[in-house]
Amino acid sequence: MKLLRVGAQGAERPAILDAGGRVRDLSGQVSDFAGDGVSPDALARIAALDIDRLPVIETSERIGPCLAWVPNFLCIGLNYARHAAETGAKEPAEPILFSKTTSCLSGPNDPVIIPRTSLKTDWEVELGVIIGRDTLYVSEADALGHVAGYCVINDVSERSFQAERGGQWTKGKSAPSFGPIGPWLVTADEVPDPQTLDLSLALNGETVQSSNTDDMIFSVRQIVSYLSQFMLLRAGDIIATGTPSGVGLGMSPQRFLKPGDVMELTIEGLGTQRQEVVAAS
Repeated sequence: MKLLRVGAQGAERPAILDAGGRVRDLSGQVSDFAGDGVSPDALARIAALDIDRLPVIETSERIGPCLAWVPNFLCIGLNYARHAAETGAKEPAEPILFSKTTSCLSGPNDPVIIPRTSLKTDWEVELGVIIGRDTLYVSEADALGHVAGYCVINDVSERSFQAERGGQWTKGKSAPSFGPIGPWLVTADEVPDPQTLDLSLALNGETVQSSNTDDMIFSVRQIVSYLSQFMLLRAGDIIATGTPSGVGLGMSPQRFLKPGDVMELTIEGLGTQRQEVVAAS
């Protein structure tokens, strides 16, 4: 299933794509997509519905974040071999973990806002993993059974905040609009192997990132299992699994976002995002 949320910011309602690509309204059928709303039981109830009997929503409506709220927004750094190489870093021996604040969540086509004191705002197309049930000490063999679905993420990053201002990476990852997710939550049954997906990002029509999730150093199975050894993952948690090569930080000369730039992100089977870059007011 391809699940989404449509409507004005703060007033989104749950929806689903039918077989013909039409958006169908799930209002009254489910509360929203968050927490237990993406549990196996909740998804099974949606799958049992007669989708073609639901009202059609006009495609002109805004698409919001595919999750209404997120308990934890976890991220893995330097997880593509060629991206680690372009930054001059060694491949990590264990997954590098950091967080984005959940207040950075935004819709897939909402503007990306450059913070007031930003010097180096950058782009990162990433595969998002959405957890579907409480997960603690899960094995790699069983890890994918705890995944509700997948989505496109732009892990927008301010590199000077991240690396030149001391402390942890979180403050370079968390400004408002730095977490576009969606357009869809694609349920795990439609992604039998998350390590075979093409992903790309175009900046002003020029493809700057183009790779496949088979370049990941740590697979989705490994990441979910690894994180669960240290923390309880909850239904509705989202994990950004790292970005491939082609970020502005790794270019020579380096290149960063400016107002008027347009980013278009695609992951095979998971849909497309499009964001215009604007300056903070």
